[in-house]
Amino acid sequence: MTAKPAGKWWHDKTAYQIYPRSFFDSNGDGIGDIPGITSRLDYLRALGIGLIWLSPIYKSPMDDNGYDISDYQDIAPEFGTLADFDELLAEARKRDIGIILDLVVNHTSDEHPWFLDARTSRDSPYRDFYIWRSPTENDSLPNDLLSVFGGPAWTFEAATGQYYFHQFSHRQPDLNWDNPNVRHEIYKMMNWWLDRGIAGFRMDVIDRIAKDVDRKITADGPCLHDYLQEMHRETLKGRDVVTVGEAWSATPGSALLYSGAERQELSMIFQFEHVIQRWDKIYGKWRPKPFDLANLKSVLGKWQYALSDDGWNSLFWGNHDLPRAVSAYGDATGYHRESATMLATALHFLKGTPFIYQGEEIGMTNATFSSLDQYRDIETLNMHRLHIEAGLSSDEFISAANQNARDNARTPMQWSTAPHGGFTTGVPWIQTNPNFSRINAAQSMDDDRSIWSYYRRLIALRGTHPVIVYGTYQSYFDQHPQVFAYTRTLDDQCVIVLANFSADTVTLPLPEELQVEGRCLIANYQSISRLEREIELKQYEALAILHTVETARKVAAAALTEKTGSDA
Repeated sequence: MTAKPAGKWWHDKTAYQIYPRSFFDSNGDGIGDIPGITSRLDYLRALGIGLIWLSPIYKSPMDDNGYDISDYQDIAPEFGTLADFDELLAEARKRDIGIILDLVVNHTSDEHPWFLDARTSRDSPYRDFYIWRSPTENDSLPNDLLSVFGGPAWTFEAATGQYYFHQFSHRQPDLNWDNPNVRHEIYKMMNWWLDRGIAGFRMDVIDRIAKDVDRKITADGPCLHDYLQEMHRETLKGRDVVTVGEAWSATPGSALLYSGAERQELSMIFQFEHVIQRWDKIYGKWRPKPFDLANLKSVLGKWQYALSDDGWNSLFWGNHDLPRAVSAYGDATGYHRESATMLATALHFLKGTPFIYQGEEIGMTNATFSSLDQYRDIETLNMHRLHIEAGLSSDEFISAANQNARDNARTPMQWSTAPHGGFTTGVPWIQTNPNFSRINAAQSMDDDRSIWSYYRRLIALRGTHPVIVYGTYQSYFDQHPQVFAYTRTLDDQCVIVLANFSADTVTLPLPEELQVEGRCLIANYQSISRLEREIELKQYEALAILHTVETARKVAAAALTEKTGSDA
């Protein structure tokens, strides 16, 4: 086997995102909690997970389900206590699993002590922790910047006669990163958690911290990378941890500013170019465009090539803000297992760190709610109101929400056939997907052909084959509308990956360099060890074949000899 190149400890790990509110409820109050996560660590160890990213567990009024933090150094009581967290950390460490916390420092809750003090007076010592502007001469908004959640990004405070800025909910005032006191408090808090033994941070909307509201710059502000380099010096330098920055504005050109070896800001970023390529230019995700595989391959390939020799990719289909992978890119009804395992194959053989969102490993699907009152997400509720005010159809909006609303990913984890999918003995905070009777972890773990078992094999392959972790990426059939094909090569080892993204049988002629004999690492139909001049891929079929470059040369030479003999 090819020797493992020098790398980071987390390079061959697979990460798993937990949305605590929806993972497992240990006390029957209908809300997932930290003891519930601890009780399911053996499930994650059995899957092969090496890193857990926890969505926010901090004290919060939960206006945005924890992404509005009122105390960075305490735990939300519905999730548990600091003692519960310390136990989770210790038990995870026993299983060689690292815990990554969600760092939300673009904004706080409006109930954070800093903001409570800041809003009392223009002379408050915390006033400049946030961004305030006076009304214009005609008593209107400071400018026309809009909130991501809909409506103006400014809210007026009558007590002090000024507006405060918020890129998200009006209950999530933006921090003023230009204030060195803000940065000092954040770095102090980060070190407090790192000293506690966490494995790192996922950094929420980190590309938005350095805004310049007067110039209407809300992402990639002029001081962004100065601040991130300062953060690294003050908190991360000398620590062997992993950091992932959420950066919707990132491009392949800017990626190395975050994760390049010379910059040393973050380990990697979450970029979303492959997500937004399906969004409408005007209405965004609320009017999704048809799936276009050629576009998807173009985006994924662009990022693979851009970070081939420096930096590092994160790999994901879904998260707590995105639709379920099998509903978005596969066929959740006719070819549920086939398309879910195909998607896993196509993603997990790419170069980077795979992130599995809870339930993805058992093929959980979108919620398909029928009425607005089933939704809980503030973004969806706000956007519905704005769409209705604009004269658009409520039914059309709900149809789009069933494809892309954030609550699709937030329905409770489906553990068993018990009521509410075994998530809680009480009433869940959001409705459980009724398909839990056939899609659940208990049944999946007992089935060698299940989606869960397939994910476990994929994860194990990454941990034992350096070519999957470090191999060079090369794409094939870039414009093919149904097949995603690529190779990963390291020294004399090469993996060929073929994935049919359609419900059609596809006959694919193969170039000579892909006509090989080797070992089938994984396949979601039958195992194939030899690729000849063409291959017939069944509906959503995927496979990966490992071969040596020398073997490939011999097969190609034999094929050429056979062709020459027949021509003669």
